[in-house]
Amino acid sequence: MKHRETGRRGLRKERFAWLLALAFLSTAVVGSSFVSAARTQDSRPRRSSAIAPQTTPTPVPRTNQTVRRPATTTATPTPTPQSARPAATPTPIDRIAPSLGEPPPAPVLKPKPTPTPPEEDIDEGSIVRVNTELVTLNVRVIDRNNRPIDNVRQNEFHIFEDGVSQPVEYFTREEVPISYGLAVDNSGSLRAQLQGVIDAGKTIINSNKPGDETFIIRFIDSSKIELKQDFTANKDSLIDTLDEFYIEGGQTAIIDAVYLAAEHTAEYKKGDDGDRRRRALIVVTDGEDRNSVYSQQQLFARLRETDVQIYVIGFVDELDKEGGLIRKSSREKAVNLLNKLSTETGGRAFYPQSLSELPQIANEIVRDLRTQYVLAYNPTNKLRDGSFRSIKVAVDDASSHDKRIALTRNGRIAPKGEIAPARIPATRTTTKPVAGTNKSLP
Repeated sequence: MKHRETGRRGLRKERFAWLLALAFLSTAVVGSSFVSAARTQDSRPRRSSAIAPQTTPTPVPRTNQTVRRPATTTATPTPTPQSARPAATPTPIDRIAPSLGEPPPAPVLKPKPTPTPPEEDIDEGSIVRVNTELVTLNVRVIDRNNRPIDNVRQNEFHIFEDGVSQPVEYFTREEVPISYGLAVDNSGSLRAQLQGVIDAGKTIINSNKPGDETFIIRFIDSSKIELKQDFTANKDSLIDTLDEFYIEGGQTAIIDAVYLAAEHTAEYKKGDDGDRRRRALIVVTDGEDRNSVYSQQQLFARLRETDVQIYVIGFVDELDKEGGLIRKSSREKAVNLLNKLSTETGGRAFYPQSLSELPQIANEIVRDLRTQYVLAYNPTNKLRDGSFRSIKVAVDDASSHDKRIALTRNGRIAPKGEIAPARIPATRTTTKPVAGTNKSLP
């Protein structure tokens, strides 16, 4: 029995030893599998954790968002509404000369609105007579040395329209208010002269007297014709505006600038009863027009409808002087344009050789504006056909036989259609019946 019990214990120990060995072997195998699985997992490409589960998609805006895709992806993304319309590939012609479309509209100057003066009350029974046919002329009289003459009498003037003598209905040599504009070229061609031009403008403005009004225009190309200061008698505002000028690149549009500035000058207080103000425009430029919408023909046709005198300060020396038998030089074309602007309007052109001449030029312009005669005549040709009528003013020579030359605009455009509103100056007479008599009081 004792021997049998000992045998059973030995068998149990042997079985226990086998179980321990088997457990150890299993543990080793399982540990090896985990290590192998971990290594296999590390060798696979990892997925970005930023991709949301498809079971709960969250919409993400496309703006300013960059979507990254795995390098192995070959599928073409679905086009979005922004990319659904392919961009047109420009042809070589498009790249060189793109379509310009319709021609640009004519430039428009947008001044501040002028308040409408209150209507004058007229008593019932009054008779109002307004002469609407008078043609007004601003006349300068000079001697052979271009010195002004200020002692000419009314009976020494002779006005001719289309060669026919016209009766002088109105005459004065007294100083009258002046409404004028100052239009300054701010393109690159005047870079070296700009400060001198600003100083000359200040000299002219400081000569303004009570009743005078000035506006200022800065211009480059057709899209940059800017009314920087509308009509005002405030000298400080005008001078501050000049100090704000600066040079800017662009193709100079002189014709457009003069057209709009002259029109603005002519329309200011037009038709006011008793208005005898003188209207003028001072233009500072190099005279080379490069990109205007209006043509010269349109410009001068418009100027003939106004009574605006144009004074020009032309810096033309830097322009090309070389021309040919067919093509005029840039300088020659500029001088021709500026001379025509001044002569056809009764103004004057100056061509300074240096900036030191500008103060004297400014003083001469002021003197010319102050020492002029205002004449008006009632045209004998009453046809309202819109035709051009040439005008010439002659003045008798003095007893000393010194030559006297009268300068004014060279013509006008006759009105067309119905009778126009009151012209400048308008003569007005009001008569009122006197109770109990057949007489009237003036």
